[in-house]
Amino acid sequence: MPPKRVAIMQSNYFPWKGYFDIIHDVDECVFFEDARYTPQHWRNRNRIKTANGPVWLTIPVGDSEDRLICEVELPRNGWAVKHWRRIEAWYRRAPHFERYRDVLREALLDPKWRLLSDLNCHLIRLIAHQILGMETKFSDSRVLQAHSTGKQERVIEILHQVGGTVYVSGPAAKTFLDPQHFAQEGIALVWKDYSGYPEYEQLYPPFRHDVSILDLLFHVGPDAQQYIWGWRS
Repeated sequence: MPPKRVAIMQSNYFPWKGYFDIIHDVDECVFFEDARYTPQHWRNRNRIKTANGPVWLTIPVGDSEDRLICEVELPRNGWAVKHWRRIEAWYRRAPHFERYRDVLREALLDPKWRLLSDLNCHLIRLIAHQILGMETKFSDSRVLQAHSTGKQERVIEILHQVGGTVYVSGPAAKTFLDPQHFAQEGIALVWKDYSGYPEYEQLYPPFRHDVSILDLLFHVGPDAQQYIWGWRS
């Protein structure tokens, strides 16, 4: 059987292009939603580009760490409308804003969202499948119900459950993942390299890579794949 490449990632709010680069690299992406929530991270916020430099779009969900990601409730104070107004204000001049405006606006402002995790996972699937044309399968750690307590052990348990033989991970996990231990479990560990992404014509220079995927989509439209993974070939 061919190797099965898997990623395990916590859902982020309108993630940057590197997040989608990993999704493209794998056969299955597992949303790690029953992990502990970490405030002031990417779960509830991301950056967009403005004439004043990058600014945060932050969903006000509080700073409590005594909850899982899948337990974080969204506030009902009109934050989504405010976010969309900011997005529209700073990107309406981008060449492809109109192309994606309606589908992204409807997804973000849908009143059915009650949990941060559900919103994030929906936006990621929407962008990956409908906009970027990926075929990667998505699954959820809550369904798999891994019971290991250590970070590394839990990742390995999830990989065994989904039949993963190659684990693609962001470099930040080098602090707690041991390639030799993965090899002993019959799993190859691959570190994602985020270097080398090509620049594109971006409003409000100087250029910044570390902003939401929205920036790339609104500027280059259907050519987004080329700026995430296509350039390597």
